[in-house]
Amino acid sequence: MKLLEERIQRDGIVKEGNVLKVDSFLNHQMDITLFNEMGKEFKRIFTDCTINKILTIEASGIGIAAVVAQYFNAPVVFAKKSQSINLDGSVYSTKIDSFTHKRTYDVIVSKKYLSANDHILVIDDFLANGCAVNGLVELIESSGATLEGVGIVIEKGFQDGGKSLRERGVRVESLAIVDGMDAATGQITFR
Repeated sequence: MKLLEERIQRDGIVKEGNVLKVDSFLNHQMDITLFNEMGKEFKRIFTDCTINKILTIEASGIGIAAVVAQYFNAPVVFAKKSQSINLDGSVYSTKIDSFTHKRTYDVIVSKKYLSANDHILVIDDFLANGCAVNGLVELIESSGATLEGVGIVIEKGFQDGGKSLRERGVRVESLAIVDGMDAATGQITFR
């Protein structure tokens, strides 16, 4: 998606350790006009799929998932990274290693919100090593729901997450695939 790539070039900051900081428009401050364009693009890409739920993980995926959901006329379910007193009943759970936060989270979704009747589109802001998406896929498999595809805003194509998911037969569609980043020069290249 050219519009997104241009925005990453203009406002993205490359940091040591393969970190791409896009918090000025994607995952801290959100550019809703850009999000709407991304939502339209995900709808175009996945128009051949029957989707009745959008699944993401808290917190950075929620904003884009909510915008995407309106194009599919579907609710958003987000996997929580901690148990809450508000979460009653049975849950599906898994563990996810976070690249960004360098820790492991117990991730849960209430069984009330995922079922074998659901056709799920996973939406997330980043795909690097694939830990978050793999965890969400595990939750979907546990529920018996059908995974229709995975929509990613920014994929780090030089890391193995996207490749390993695609090799497993998961349909992964990324709006921007970063092939390389140089923290010294700030240079970002796209596939």
